[in-house]
Amino acid sequence: MPAAILWFVLGLVLLALGGDSVVKGASGLARRFGASPFVAGLVLVAFGTSLPELAVNLRAMLEGQPGLALGNAVGSNIVNFGLTLGAAALAAPLLVRWRALSPLLLLLLLGTLAVIGLGLDGSLGRIDGLLLLVAFVAVLAFAIARTRREAPELQDAIAAYAQTRTGLDLNLIRLAIAAVLMYFGAVLVIRHGLVLGSAMGLTPLLTGLLPVAIATALPEMAAAVVAARRGQGEMVAGHVIGSSLFNLFVIVGGMALWRPVPIPVSFIRFELPAALLIALMLVPMLRGDLRLSRGEGGVLVAAFAGWVALELLFLNS
Repeated sequence: MPAAILWFVLGLVLLALGGDSVVKGASGLARRFGASPFVAGLVLVAFGTSLPELAVNLRAMLEGQPGLALGNAVGSNIVNFGLTLGAAALAAPLLVRWRALSPLLLLLLLGTLAVIGLGLDGSLGRIDGLLLLVAFVAVLAFAIARTRREAPELQDAIAAYAQTRTGLDLNLIRLAIAAVLMYFGAVLVIRHGLVLGSAMGLTPLLTGLLPVAIATALPEMAAAVVAARRGQGEMVAGHVIGSSLFNLFVIVGGMALWRPVPIPVSFIRFELPAALLIALMLVPMLRGDLRLSRGEGGVLVAAFAGWVALELLFLNS
């Protein structure tokens, strides 16, 4: 057991390092081949932090663990809103000037409802996966078009996220290093995460939902706390909402397109509604003054803790 914990933690470190490297490499290549700093920055702000989850889920599918992959994708969304965003708001109140995030949050809520509906027959098939991927393309186009109408200072802040060296050789090396780090990180997290989950009495689905989803989110949570203290509230919220959209539409959709994904009845009745509810809590918080206070951050963290407690209670009942 101690050895499994050490290997699991090492896998998380490799994933975090690989995720940082791939963001820098992709940003540099995008800029070199003509992408505008704004578009490159927007894509990286919104979706770059989901790459470790993508690596874990790809490896889980390759190893015949679709339940772990599904649990990780949906669990990551709950962790995004409850732990990452909540902890950031507790560290410093968040001013969210990025007005396009509100309709993107609505699209996430509608997408979650759609997945619940598509999963009522007990699985997500290839047609379902294709629909989710097409929906993501539409969401991305909407995000780019809507954010172009934001205040110039916000657009500049988003563009600055893509600032990095654009040398071709350097960025190809970055991507190669990232691929190696994320490959071995995903292997370690999957194999030893399953060992830890089994020791805790968890099914592969719950292993992905709880220890894997929470652990892979810890580096992102730490970065969100630092960004909150720097007054970058819109970047924190953009990471959370964008990452959740990517998890739902691209990761879950891609899994279903690859091969049908079984959806347990309990997942339809509890886990997906929990993801919907905790994201829905953000709607009244972002209305009006577009601020997330420390008190509202505390509410999100408490909701996350309550969800974890209920999962463990149901496990032992």
